[in-house]
Amino acid sequence: MPASVPLSNGQLTHQAVSDYWGNGFVFPITVFSEAETARLRDELEEIEDSWREADLPLPLNMYKRVNAHVVMPSVARIALDPRVLDVVQGVLGPDILLWSAELFIKEPRTTQVVGMHQDLTYWGMGETPDQLTAWIALSPATVESGCMDFVKGSHKNPILPHNDTFSDNNLLSRGQEVAVDVAEEDKTHIELRPGQMSLHHGLTIHGSGPNVSNDRRIGLAIRYLNPNAQQKIADRDYAMLARGSDKVGNFIQIPAPTELFSADALNLHAQIRLDQAKAMAQGASKNLQLYGSEASAKA
Repeated sequence: MPASVPLSNGQLTHQAVSDYWGNGFVFPITVFSEAETARLRDELEEIEDSWREADLPLPLNMYKRVNAHVVMPSVARIALDPRVLDVVQGVLGPDILLWSAELFIKEPRTTQVVGMHQDLTYWGMGETPDQLTAWIALSPATVESGCMDFVKGSHKNPILPHNDTFSDNNLLSRGQEVAVDVAEEDKTHIELRPGQMSLHHGLTIHGSGPNVSNDRRIGLAIRYLNPNAQQKIADRDYAMLARGSDKVGNFIQIPAPTELFSADALNLHAQIRLDQAKAMAQGASKNLQLYGSEASAKA
């Protein structure tokens, strides 16, 4: 694995920021020790064990995959951790909103993939530079376990045409894949140790392969915004104030959860999911399991 990106007082150096804007990504950045990360993983897996059969309105996996920060305090705690925000600030500036957080988990020796795509395609925010994704590894992310692959410089493209495959083998909400061929030699493997993260731009073409290893590949994808970002498709959108201030007011501010799956948090999660569906499902020819009515049934 490559050496960790050096930080200056916990923040990105000018070189690292230049690399981000030049390549569309920067990695690996160490934010948590492996011991602390192991505890975070244990906490997540304890929630999985305790709540998998609980009487929740939606299957547990829906809450892990869509806006987990709204109903899971541990996810919000990671996303709002000052060590993470110190790094994000180098790209977005001192005012930071937390827009979403999703757990992407590939079980060992499975075939599920993430198709090559651009994040901003279905966010309803256009081609704004006022966003980024921080992807934090809670278990080893290697080529064998299905780490992400980024295409260097691809963020300099506009939003490209995408195809909706609706493949059960694709972890994305509509199985989306960018409608261009990506050569293997153009991919940069984003290998991360537990506790390390990568940052990538929402126009950077990326995806990941299957997990053929003997361990789970657990990643937390956290989407941050500068308050200047704007939802252009959905009538309403939501965010937590993570740092600084929001003098623009493009997003309805929501609180961090204080307990697991509280009634208030579950209701808020349902409202956000309903409102964001207008952007996420725009143009889809089928109902989206993560955002459509199909998610209402227990799986």
